[in-house]
Amino acid sequence: MGRRARLWKDNDPTTHGIRPPEPVICPLCERAIPPRARSSLHHLTPKLKGGTHKGTVRLHQICHSAIHARYSEAEIARRLSDVDALRQDPEIGRFVAWIRTKPDDFHAATRMTRDRRGARRER
Repeated sequence: MGRRARLWKDNDPTTHGIRPPEPVICPLCERAIPPRARSSLHHLTPKLKGGTHKGTVRLHQICHSAIHARYSEAEIARRLSDVDALRQDPEIGRFVAWIRTKPDDFHAATRMTRDRRGARRER
């Protein structure tokens, strides 16, 4: 059967080839997460605060680490349990503005903020 005689179907890999998967977009920084980049699932409500079976989102690892370096599990559960609340937070907003200038697969070590380190020592 000639190529022109085949029926062309959108989902037929023999006529169109295999389509590359749609890129995953980090909902926090809105950059693509390439397959080679570090990424992880973020529980919108922390598991320790009852979020085991609630929603998760895939984030760049650096975005995920930035959230947990700045805020405790309790604060995340109380006021930052959705992506819009995270984006509107001033500290995360500054981080997002900075990270958007980096390549999609950028990763760097993330340290806990001084405020969080001090709070941990006081326990």
